Amino acid sequence: MKSQSRRDFFKMLGLGGATLLASSVPAMANEKKWVNDEALGMLYDATMCVGCKACMATCKRVNGDYGSLSYEKAKFDSDGLWDAPTDLSGNTRTLIKLFKESDSEWSYVKYSCMHCQKPSCVSVCPVSAMTKDKVSGIVDYNKNTCIGCRYCQVACAFNIPKFQWDKSIPQIVKCDLCKNTNLREKGISACAEVCPVGAIKFGKRKDLLDEAKTRLRDNPDKYIPHVYGEHEAGGTNHLYLASMPFIKLGLPEIKPEAPAEFSEKIQHTIYKGFIAPVALYSTLCFIAVKNMKKHDNSGDHDQKKRDGEER
Repeated sequence: MKSQSRRDFFKMLGLGGATLLASSVPAMANEKKWVNDEALGMLYDATMCVGCKACMATCKRVNGDYGSLSYEKAKFDSDGLWDAPTDLSGNTRTLIKLFKESDSEWSYVKYSCMHCQKPSCVSVCPVSAMTKDKVSGIVDYNKNTCIGCRYCQVACAFNIPKFQWDKSIPQIVKCDLCKNTNLREKGISACAEVCPVGAIKFGKRKDLLDEAKTRLRDNPDKYIPHVYGEHEAGGTNHLYLASMPFIKLGLPEIKPEAPAEFSEKIQHTIYKGFIAPVALYSTLCFIAVKNMKKHDNSGDHDQKKRDGEER
């Protein structure tokens, strides 16, 4: 029998994996997206925001025990009009940025966790440090479980989770809707509570969607006719209204399919019960041991040949 090479083995493994994935495609395509419209969330109306940064300051004050209260060194934009951190970080969970297209076209925008209906960060986390509450819909993080692999950073379509690179004992930092602070004490996120103009509205997703669509219907000339987050990446609980195209506000164009559906299919087929990795490493060990025996037998044969020549 012809011995199996490592190349042949990997071809077989790849073919088997492709077969498993292909068999799951119809189920994935026909699977109804699970959406919890009772989940808690926020509606941010960029047309109402005045850029006061009260939400940023209050977020740091209320959640200070989860990170530093200090800001990163702020940078002014090219016109010298706006100074703020350039991105979310291990010390900043909420960020207000200014985007200016022209003197007559500009807008503020709020960045924080989108609390996706099907969060990719939860799907890829190998130790369940990222979790989603089935009732509230809050995507939370457990620093005591995290192993620092940062897969959540890579998987997030909105580039939200941040790693504390400057800490000796780092963790991932992201908004948790003040789950352990303001939400527990007052029933509302700190940023929504403190906003002086009501640009941040807190509540159930279904109510926020109704409010957003009412505003679009009543003020068609004021808004881009789209609620950002209603369908993006399978739907999010952090929703947006704006007068400028969302792509110009740094919010990515994302298809309605949830990336987490695909990663979950992989985990629940190829990696279910850790069968595929165990099979892979077992076969590699078998090949390695077989090659070692072959090398030892070849060495013994050469030694016997040399002994015969000496005689």
